[in-house]
Amino acid sequence: MLSIIIPALNEEKYLPLLLASIKEQDFSDYEIILADAGSTDKTLEIAKRYNCKIVPGGLPAKGRNEGEKVAKGELLFFVDADTILPGNFFKKTLAEFVRHKLEVASFCLAPLSKSKISSFLLNFFYNYPIILLERILPHAAMGIIVKKNLFEKLGGFDEDVKLAEDHYLARQAVKLFKARFGIIKSAKLFISDRRFKTDGWVLTGIKFFLCELYMIFLGPVKSDIFNYRFDHYDKAEPK
Repeated sequence: MLSIIIPALNEEKYLPLLLASIKEQDFSDYEIILADAGSTDKTLEIAKRYNCKIVPGGLPAKGRNEGEKVAKGELLFFVDADTILPGNFFKKTLAEFVRHKLEVASFCLAPLSKSKISSFLLNFFYNYPIILLERILPHAAMGIIVKKNLFEKLGGFDEDVKLAEDHYLARQAVKLFKARFGIIKSAKLFISDRRFKTDGWVLTGIKFFLCELYMIFLGPVKSDIFNYRFDHYDKAEPK
């Protein structure tokens, strides 16, 4: 079984799109766990409508960890609430995961908005680099698939890490347990680009570049130096 774990806070606009894209997959051996950080909109109502298990969450790392505690699957799929899965996502992903004998993996990203500018920037500054660095510096954002036994050996996501805790998890898996990491090539995640539009592409790019340097030379980001905030992005109806 695959356990799909979604940390969320006030995601009534995007969550139904993600859950609908899961339901439409030609794959049924899964459970959905929503880790809610105290939503005051219709997030919980939507989750119940799609028969999600609901657990108390918090910041993304805590939410994911709380979701894993009740997960029954031998594989865990952590995915952000503002994403959509393309058709045959699970069949393609799981086939590639098994074929390459992976233990932890992540994905290239594409914008939900289909903006050419967003597509170019995501490809040039994220997708191409993470593929080039796949074997020497793992990156794992927005969506991570990992074996449950490996996740538990790692102790889950480090809740003291303020930014890029997902990248840190993948790197620790490789460093501590020689886990086989890979970027799934047969399926992408479609993501909202609201965070880039709200904070600005340039400022967001600089923040993540500096975060990368910080992690390489100083270790995980455990201070609030990058001023990360959860749930401050535009919640306008996605087109």
